[in-house]
Parts: sequence; structure tokens; C-alpha cells
Amino acid sequence: MRNQSAVNDVVLEAHELGKEVSSPEGSLTILSGVSFRIAAGASVAVVGPSGAGKSTLLALLAGLDLPTRGHVVLNGVNLSDLDEDGRAGVRADSVGFVFQSFHLVPSLNALENVMLPLELAGHKDARKAAREIIEKVGLGDRWSHFPAQLSGGEKQRVAIARAFAAEPAVLFADEPTGNLDSRTGANIMELMFELNRSSSTTLVLVTHDNGLAERCNRILSLDAGRLQSDSEAAA
Repeated sequence: MRNQSAVNDVVLEAHELGKEVSSPEGSLTILSGVSFRIAAGASVAVVGPSGAGKSTLLALLAGLDLPTRGHVVLNGVNLSDLDEDGRAGVRADSVGFVFQSFHLVPSLNALENVMLPLELAGHKDARKAAREIIEKVGLGDRWSHFPAQLSGGEKQRVAIARAFAAEPAVLFADEPTGNLDSRTGANIMELMFELNRSSSTTLVLVTHDNGLAERCNRILSLDAGRLQSDSEAAA
């Protein structure tokens, strides 16, 4: 659902985001003063060393957690104005996820895993839509297989199909190739970039792979919870 972002071509905004958590030593700052805007249809890499705050930032942007300070506007909605049910509704309408771990339902076959979010969203023909995206990710002959019968690369293709099936405004990917060998990982990322281009879904990718980051339109670099640089991709 990209209708609201189409008004100004901005689908995601972070305004002075800060996140603090309690620890035995006292308050620990995870993020501080992070601000940026992301255009609809862009591909954006979030990079930085371990502990820089990348996954925390992703959770805030997706409304899975709330910032201590600042706010996030996702597809025209200020997430801090909503309760948990409201944020869950925005995620259902506007967000897809792909993680390092595939998070497939083991008792459902590949097609049923892709159908699940469509059915939850009340899609009128979830099976047809799921079959189309399963074909697009190259699993047309594997749709009836269960996760235990699929390779790691095939499982991630199912996860990607599930994430893109509902045509989210933003797809968040957290180290999506971390459990895959380099060749399979490269094929998976090629698929994600192709779906990003063809669907106009905005891709926000957390990665430690600099080569992968450089394939995105833009790179946000975090260190010690602060945004150190915000660079456009080389032409």
C-alpha cells in the first residue's frame, strides 16, 4: 500500500531517533540523534560494525520497538502516535520482512507459507497471487514442498516471496544471506534487487557485506549508535 508515500515520494522518515536501555551499569545508549528520509522505491543499505545499532534501528523503523526519543514516519503514519495494535496494523499493510533465519512455518508447504500473509490481509485470491510470486522467485516446481524438504537457498526464496507477496511499501532485510553460501547468497540478493526494481517496494537492507551495500542506491553508515555518513551510490 504505497498510496500515502506517493504524495511526496518519501516512504520512511527517521527524526532524531534515540534508543536507551537499562543495564546493570546504568542507562546504555544504543542509538542517538539518527535522522534521514528514504524515497519510495529506493534500495538502502545500513552498514556498520557489530554493536553499531543496525538491528535496533531496523526494529524502530518497522515499528517493532519504540524509540526513547524522536519518531518514525512510515508510509505517512507517525508510529509513535499508535499503540501496539495500531503499529501492527501498519506493519500488516505496509511492511515485509526477510531475516537471516527464514522463519517459515514448518507445517505449511512453500505455497501455503506465501499465502499466509495474503490470507491474513483478506486477499480475495491468495492462492493465485502466491502462485505468481512463487513462479517469479523460481520455485514453480517446488511449491508443494515443506520447509524441511527445501535447501537453505530455496527456503530464503520462499521467505522473499512471502515478504513481497503483499506488495509492501517497505521491505526490511536483516542480513538475509547470513546463513547461505556465497554463491547462493549472491543469487538471493540478485532476486531481491530485481523484485525491488520491478515492484517499486523500498528495500532497507542491513548488511556487513560492503560489496552488497554498494549495489544499493544509498548507504547509511552507523557507528556507536550514530549516523556517521549518508552517501548516494556511485553512478
